Amino acid sequence: MKRFTITGVAGYIAPRHLQAIHDTGNTLVAALDPHDSVGILDRWFPEAAFFTESERFDRYLEKCRRDPGNEIDYLSICAPNYLHDAHIRMALRSGADAICEKPLVLNPWNLNALAELEREAGKRVWTVLQLRLHPELVQLKKQIRQNSGHHDVQLTYIAPRGNWYQYSWKGNGEKSGGVIANIGVHFFDLLHWLFGKRSEIDLLENNEFTCAGKLELENASIDWLLSIDPARMPHSDTKSQIAHRKMCIDGNEVDFSSGFVDLHTAVYQGILNGEGFGIEDARPAIETIYEIRKLQRGFSQ
Repeated sequence: MKRFTITGVAGYIAPRHLQAIHDTGNTLVAALDPHDSVGILDRWFPEAAFFTESERFDRYLEKCRRDPGNEIDYLSICAPNYLHDAHIRMALRSGADAICEKPLVLNPWNLNALAELEREAGKRVWTVLQLRLHPELVQLKKQIRQNSGHHDVQLTYIAPRGNWYQYSWKGNGEKSGGVIANIGVHFFDLLHWLFGKRSEIDLLENNEFTCAGKLELENASIDWLLSIDPARMPHSDTKSQIAHRKMCIDGNEVDFSSGFVDLHTAVYQGILNGEGFGIEDARPAIETIYEIRKLQRGFSQ
């Protein structure tokens, strides 16, 4: 049984990590979040220690590191995007592997520094690229390999968010990377995984709610649109909170609207087996998002 800790346990994505830790037969020994609304711990790990201050949590990790038999094996990171780099470093200093939500970091050069620290610590930095394990998308990748050539792709993802969004850290581009990083990183990783390296990128629409553009990859030309604006939903009920995902390849729609329930558990099982996704797997999407953010800074309506 492996010993896990977690940061950002009060956040949206943390329950999927908690369930994955539980369902793979492991235990959570400590959790960190500045917010104390963490009753979710009672469902799986009511005995876990809880901290609201990172300094005290870090001290706990150090105490475990110095206590043979009680070392921490993994630190799962569900904190806001801008803290990922610091929390990964915390994990490595503590002698633990890091399992970090997307985006692994916001700037590509941070990947190089983390790779060096990874080598020095003799530990691993893992990330959660769960769409690569989606059954429909795994099958799609096999089909694309069999049908070599250049493809025309349209990708649309609309995930409506309420007024709260702009008041949270997610609405702060310096902390989150903006819409392109918050909801886009999954899909840019998917596109690179399916169609290869980037050669060109263009930004056609950009505001705090929506961004869209064109992306030229090794084996595909892609028109993409990402939005949190309810008015962009393709039906009359603009108050609906149901996300709209649509990807068409050469005019054929790919259905991956379901099948997400156990993907985090599958990611964790792969990591425990030594077959997870690491820094270099995350790099192409991180670099593309960074280039789009550069275009956003110079974009004019």
